[in-house]
Amino acid sequence: MRLSEIFRGIRCDIRSDKDIEIKDLKYDSRDVKRGDLFFCIAGFAEDGHKYAPDAVRKGAAAIAVTEYQPELAVPQVIVKDDRAAMALAACNFFGNPAKRMTMVGVTGTNGKTTTTYMLKSIAEQAGYKVGLIGTIVNMIGDREIHTERTTPESVDLQRLLKKMADHKCEMVVMEVSSHSLDLKRVYGIEFDIGIFTNLTQDHLDFHKTWDNYIHAKSLLFEQSQKSIINIDDDSAANMMAAAKSEVVKYSVMQPVQYMAKEIEITHEGTKFTVDMGANTLNIEVAIPGQFTVYNALGAIVAAHALGISAHYIEQGLKKLRPVAGRFQPLDTHGQDFGIILDYAHTPDSLKNALSTLRGFAPGRVVTIVGCGGNRDTTKRPIMGKIAGDYSDFTVLTSDNPRFEEPSAILDQIEEGMKESGGEYTRIEDRREAIRWAIKNARPQDMILLAGKGHEDYQEIKGVKHDFDEKVVVEEILNELGFTNKKDGNEEE
Repeated sequence: MRLSEIFRGIRCDIRSDKDIEIKDLKYDSRDVKRGDLFFCIAGFAEDGHKYAPDAVRKGAAAIAVTEYQPELAVPQVIVKDDRAAMALAACNFFGNPAKRMTMVGVTGTNGKTTTTYMLKSIAEQAGYKVGLIGTIVNMIGDREIHTERTTPESVDLQRLLKKMADHKCEMVVMEVSSHSLDLKRVYGIEFDIGIFTNLTQDHLDFHKTWDNYIHAKSLLFEQSQKSIINIDDDSAANMMAAAKSEVVKYSVMQPVQYMAKEIEITHEGTKFTVDMGANTLNIEVAIPGQFTVYNALGAIVAAHALGISAHYIEQGLKKLRPVAGRFQPLDTHGQDFGIILDYAHTPDSLKNALSTLRGFAPGRVVTIVGCGGNRDTTKRPIMGKIAGDYSDFTVLTSDNPRFEEPSAILDQIEEGMKESGGEYTRIEDRREAIRWAIKNARPQDMILLAGKGHEDYQEIKGVKHDFDEKVVVEEILNELGFTNKKDGNEEE
């Protein structure tokens, strides 16, 4: 595509003698190939302009900059807002693929992943081919594509959307993180529907203040044709104020059009009803918890807004299996204790998981919990207190310590644990912590593995080590001699 076509409709100053052809867009100089356009993005640690000479040496045909680089003899496009320009240029370069599909964005602290899976299941029941973009994996129909972050960088996102459109996806459901909104990764996309799940403390290491975090989340609704809002959340008013057009509310506690009623939660799942005009939906989801009601409501209201019938909504949710790492029961080889794997890594998500578990656990609730390094430190003692308040016993351990010392992180979690007065032990090595909990499990205990969920690694000192807790639990059960009680009893 010609350089001028890539920047059509974007305020910029193109410094070039001729309208050159561009082969691809890059924002990482290490990936640049001959004929590419390189975007010099001002990052948090380093300025992308620093890598412009390297990009040119590798064959970049042009560079996009916020300040002209006189020492570089290549065409340059001077822009005011580097991230906005890159996002819009990517839309142009890949042919605005989002306009070829129905776009649904889901934002909030917790529940984004499950809500997208729910809506995908509903839409597929109705015959749609659906693309999914999120924390665990990206999907084109049934085909999985590895993901590095919740919402890809704008160039990668538009490339992925083009692939989805080319593979005849009719709808895309995607998680939209606060980082991606703040960093304009989804800039230039008009969402048919935006869904708000909830807002609780997280990512203050990045956003610095609560107000900044709220504002970042609200940006989705400035670019959504219809905003679907959980009005039971304290930040709902902020999201509704940002909405540029129609707002649809859902609730568990307030009498609005879409309100969950007759809620029944057991260890097997969640049931409730919701009135949909002339129809009353009888919803069954094989995921227990009050949070499941909220997640399902968001998906239900979105599906209804898209014209999907009550039958397909009910069937889509009934057929949905637990999402990986989201309150996922693990095989304990038929032992008389249970293990639940959950991504609970924020105070609210940990409280929700433990509250749900307490509702049906026949014995003790034992929690294994840590906090990630180089992230919001203020939530650590809060999570320690929640674990102590809602658990019968807690094992404090490492999560992803990253570049921090694990013991220092545990010290901060322990402050809240001591305040709760709950019983606990401290085992820094996460594998050993899991082994200890399983080895010391009592009959009818429920063990919550909190924090890592779907992740299959543990990051220590910048290195990602293989650590899939489903695999780790299986290995420990075998090592401790907990053979499956069903082995040898089933017919061949």
